Amino acid sequence: MAARKKKAAASKRATSRAAGRGRLAPSQDSRGLDAAQVAVAMDDPAVADLAALVRSAGGAPIGAYREPLGGRVLLLASLPFAAVQPTPFQRDLSPTHAKRLAKAIEETAAFLDPLIVVRGEDGRLWTPNGRHRLAAAKMLGLKQITALISPDDSLAYRILALNTEKAHNLKDRSLEVIRMARNLAKRRGREPENKFTAEFETAELLTLGVVYEKNPRFAGGAYSSFLRKVDRFSERTLAVSVRQREDYAARLIEIDARVKTVIAGLQARGFKSPYLRNYVVARINPVRFHKPKKGDSSPPMPIAQALTRMAAAARGFNLGSVSNSDLAWVAVGASAD
Repeated sequence: MAARKKKAAASKRATSRAAGRGRLAPSQDSRGLDAAQVAVAMDDPAVADLAALVRSAGGAPIGAYREPLGGRVLLLASLPFAAVQPTPFQRDLSPTHAKRLAKAIEETAAFLDPLIVVRGEDGRLWTPNGRHRLAAAKMLGLKQITALISPDDSLAYRILALNTEKAHNLKDRSLEVIRMARNLAKRRGREPENKFTAEFETAELLTLGVVYEKNPRFAGGAYSSFLRKVDRFSERTLAVSVRQREDYAARLIEIDARVKTVIAGLQARGFKSPYLRNYVVARINPVRFHKPKKGDSSPPMPIAQALTRMAAAARGFNLGSVSNSDLAWVAVGASAD
């Protein structure tokens, strides 16, 4: 009897794992609007302002509806290419990706994916997730592009959630987040930084963003694990917090300059591993052994204190303590990641 129960439990666990890997469980509750609630007539007052905005920009309203999850009114429209701009805090354009996208659109002879557009500052039309499609449209010489226009201008600050056309790397994400923060600080600078967690996603992106502004070639990946443990959203106002992060960034750049010196010393001693930077940063990381308790999001120490200790460890790094076996261990960890 015990053996049968044990076998049944093991089978249940295996089935559960298989279901988790291969199936998407449907929600038990139905959500959203019914079909009759989705459609919106073009003469509905809810779209009048958006339709007028489109016409004033030289475009043409096509249709309107309420998106079926949250019920926001959206206007499908054709807009002149020149009327739409990317949000000013988006990541930098990748010419390679834009050219590849233009070629794909040309080959299919169809611009199928409408841009998400909101009303930005001064009444301009901004797209939070279409920079590369705009560049592709420019290369193709398109007169008009299709867009889904939302009256909710807060979508302009949800870039990381909306932008799926080209995966963000750490530098892209960090630069977009700090650009958003600087823009929001001008308009809502007296609000606390931790009110913007949905827009910024994680606190270390703000700090890394400032670093990347000063040094586009910064090896942020080597420091991201350290920052995730100690960097948190502040209760200070956004304007004040952005200035504070300027200091954090300057200190991180100084630490990295010392790390480069250590790496040069190790290379002079014959160490040629591609994981030298990861190894050195791990060695000087004051919280590398910290493992948070389940449900505990508090940092092991404040970021300012952690940066002070890290800088001291970098200055006191002992080149003679490094062995090839240490570097081999780091290489195994990096490949596992």
